[in-house]
Amino acid sequence: MNIDQKLSELGLKLPPAPKPVGLYQPFVVSGKLAFLSGQISRDAEGKLLTGKVGLDLSLAEGQAAARLAALNALSIMKHLIGFEKIRRVVKMTGFVQTAPDFYEIPAVVNGASELFAEVMGESGSHARSAVGMASLPLNAAVEIELILELK
Repeated sequence: MNIDQKLSELGLKLPPAPKPVGLYQPFVVSGKLAFLSGQISRDAEGKLLTGKVGLDLSLAEGQAAARLAALNALSIMKHLIGFEKIRRVVKMTGFVQTAPDFYEIPAVVNGASELFAEVMGESGSHARSAVGMASLPLNAAVEIELILELK
């Protein structure tokens, strides 16, 4: 699996590894597992995709926000851990800021799951939870967190 090559083939460029917005680490390793802190829907220029899916944003925009959050997670995986040290994505939790009557939360989080599958193949396939939220940090539309298995 060459993640850099796959990203290039897809025309995707990773943003710089995001800096924490609070007093925490971007990831912590325990044994053969790496726990990534939540990554939000921030683009390469640092602009956030904000708002509630189903009110301010469409389903497609929510999926794009999830994809942005996944790109930020991939950036941490590359720049702070190293792609060569990662065996697979074990679990992803997706948090979506939604309108009260929006129920397509799993479809929004698919934006992130599909990106991991595209760039990592079978190693990107994971267990997952998708949760609707009343609000997220910095008004981000989507936040994801990951558990990775290391080699």
